[in-house]
Amino acid sequence: MATPSQWVAGARPRTLPAAVAPVAVGTGSAHALGDADAALAVLALIVALALQVGVNYANDYSDGVRGTDEDRVGPLRLVGSRLADPGSVKAAAFACFGLAALAGLTLVALAEAWWFLLIGAVAIVAAWQYTGGRRPYGYRGLGEVAVFVFFGLVAVLGTTYTQVHTLDLASWAGACGVGFLACAILVTNNLRDIPGDTDAGKRTLAVRLGPARTRWLYAVLVLGAFVAAGVAALAQPWSLLALVALPVAWSPVRRVLGGADGRDLIPVLGRTGVLQLAYAALLTLGLVLSA
Repeated sequence: MATPSQWVAGARPRTLPAAVAPVAVGTGSAHALGDADAALAVLALIVALALQVGVNYANDYSDGVRGTDEDRVGPLRLVGSRLADPGSVKAAAFACFGLAALAGLTLVALAEAWWFLLIGAVAIVAAWQYTGGRRPYGYRGLGEVAVFVFFGLVAVLGTTYTQVHTLDLASWAGACGVGFLACAILVTNNLRDIPGDTDAGKRTLAVRLGPARTRWLYAVLVLGAFVAAGVAALAQPWSLLALVALPVAWSPVRRVLGGADGRDLIPVLGRTGVLQLAYAALLTLGLVLSA
């Protein structure tokens, strides 16, 4: 039976910056465009965190029952390690999705943006279908696309729109920058897992590209985030503050391009999360100052 600390580890807390960052940037953009709403921002954060933890438990369950976690290098998996009953992990995933749905319903009701209910429903289905269902798209190399869309575009733009009902160039550029770094976190994870995923028949984008090109993809995604900050500055000049996070990018990029592999990539995953938080914090501050 899994202990509470093992359940926390199974939620994969190192991935949570991918949920916090877009809400911060989206709220900063809302402030730049008019007036941010703290209550709506908190609701958006609950939605993002619940979806992130939910998809982590869902992946744990789906990969575990498929047997793709039998020989795993990365963080603890509850089902693959036989520490928790698969049904319990599945129930935890759906409990998180239920919390996300409840918070999302409250958010769209207060914001009077009812059409976001459809987007929220699609996000929950996508969270489950990543590694669940008969044809999981994560096994076909489409995981990065979904992460960019839902933890970049949807999360940032949805946070902004529900608060001020408008968007600008900085909103879109900030969403792209956050999405690129969220993808970089996933690319790091999948680069580490190439050997095991290949043996299990899991055709992630990293498996399809191979290690060398995946390493360059990681570097391009990180660079793209800083280019996006420059684009955001065309509408909100103080967005250039995000460039101050460039030194934080040096260590993970150097390690990935330097050939770090297997367990050596686990610290890179955490550092990429720190990079995303630093980038988001500085971009958010820049957006606030631009107002």
